[in-house]
Amino acid sequence: MIAAGWMIAVSLGASLLAIGLSGRRTALEVLLGMLAPLAAVSVSWVVTERAYRRDPGGLMALMMRAFAAKVVFFGAYVAVMLGVVGVRPVPFVVSFAGFFIALYFVEALLMRRLFSGG
Repeated sequence: MIAAGWMIAVSLGASLLAIGLSGRRTALEVLLGMLAPLAAVSVSWVVTERAYRRDPGGLMALMMRAFAAKVVFFGAYVAVMLGVVGVRPVPFVVSFAGFFIALYFVEALLMRRLFSGG
């Protein structure tokens, strides 16, 4: 749970830095590009950590179901942002991809620590 709080705080700081560097004109795209990866990773980490502590043997099945749900969620989110909301594609995709990669890398490091008993 503490790790999720840190991910949220650092992501908000990084988005403010990105907005500061790129200008306020991209603020909406940067924030919306951050939102889905941050929500997915935060929820995923909390659920993974709790499930592992409760039943390590059942974690793989849970992670497979979560993966399928994330594929649908991210596909729908990007489609809605680009098609319905009408955000500008380039800053949104850059923000989305950057946060997606960075946050899932952090989650992988957290899982490595969790699985090694740390």
